Amino acid sequence: MELFAGGGGLAMAVHRAGFRPLLVNEIVKHACETLRINAAEPRGEVERIPEPGERWPLIEGDVRGIDFGYLWDRVDLLAGGPPCQPFSLGGVAKGDEDKRNMFPAMFRAIREIQPKAVICENVQGLLRPSFRPYFDYIERELRLPFEEREEGVSWREHDEVLRVRLAEESTDSKQRYDVITTKVNAADYGVPQIRNRIIIVAFRSDLGVDVERFKVAIRPQYSEMALIRSMLDGSYWERHSDVPNHVRRFVMARLPDVLPVDDGKPPWRTLRDAIKGLDGQRRLPRVPWDRLDRREYGLGGFVDHIGWPDARIYPGHTPNELDRPAKTVKAGVHGVPGGESVLLTDDRVPESEDGTPSGYRHRYMTVRETARVMTFPDDWKLAGPRGEQMRQLGNAVPVALGEFFARAIAAALDEAESRR
Repeated sequence: MELFAGGGGLAMAVHRAGFRPLLVNEIVKHACETLRINAAEPRGEVERIPEPGERWPLIEGDVRGIDFGYLWDRVDLLAGGPPCQPFSLGGVAKGDEDKRNMFPAMFRAIREIQPKAVICENVQGLLRPSFRPYFDYIERELRLPFEEREEGVSWREHDEVLRVRLAEESTDSKQRYDVITTKVNAADYGVPQIRNRIIIVAFRSDLGVDVERFKVAIRPQYSEMALIRSMLDGSYWERHSDVPNHVRRFVMARLPDVLPVDDGKPPWRTLRDAIKGLDGQRRLPRVPWDRLDRREYGLGGFVDHIGWPDARIYPGHTPNELDRPAKTVKAGVHGVPGGESVLLTDDRVPESEDGTPSGYRHRYMTVRETARVMTFPDDWKLAGPRGEQMRQLGNAVPVALGEFFARAIAAALDEAESRR
């Protein structure tokens, strides 16, 4: 079951990992439309379990108004990324006092369905010193989600109750969960993007999941040092033989002189890798400079690969570089500080134009390029105008990251089942 599904990143990832969606929920209009276009259909008023192969049953609206009881003991994995704005540096950072904090809704869902496992993704802002006490409380509440917080009781008072109950260790093991919180950089898991997040996974205690084995299974898989090594030994440039020599020199000039130790991992994937195509994708065509005009030309048959005018770079608002993972995709359009939606190209600035610090031309990334950075497949269509499409991508979980963790969860559950 998927809550806060947004544009479908985590829901798609979990489905790819072999889980059959019994229910997805989202409240935002354009995100709901995206889900309907691609994989879901409104569930309606009738509570039912879909048959294998059916489209995902979608409930559009506020999660707090949904009755999940009909799914009691039917759900292997409850997935969702509660809205991160209360805790992110880009939001107002009110934390638990923010009405957008949806962790209580996640805990209510757990109490109503008793899933075997839970996965949540959120920003690392939850680990900031100002929020750390509340995050520790979230972890304890996830360990004992059936110890419900009564109305009028502050979270600090409830936290004291949870501490006592956890120390007693007398709770029914079906109502306790073993919790693993992992700080991740999506680039370490094959995503062509620097994206620092936390992923919280919980297994129901009665299942006997080997938590330590799971921790080993979710260790980083890709390496920045391996990317540097591939550039220095030439294997990266062999893969991108069409890169102009002046660009290669520009990149190589900033690398260390000494070849890093081989750590046995594959290299980080770069923005150039994403545009060329990962895992069987076709190369995205170049966006002509005379077509930065907001018009859909259907370049190469790709949708949403549309040039956009007026991109700027300046101190503090620097562009993505092709031969690095992209910066974190954020839920904004153009005005997001940092230059996350701007791309530095291989084309030199003409002498007739004002120069840039790099000497290379820049433009806005297209929605399709941004979707590649989020490891969304090219046939996943995003609904709404450009701003809404970018917002859905910025709020999503990269599909490759979510799929990696979902597969690890599935393997851990299967292994535990085989021992029972």
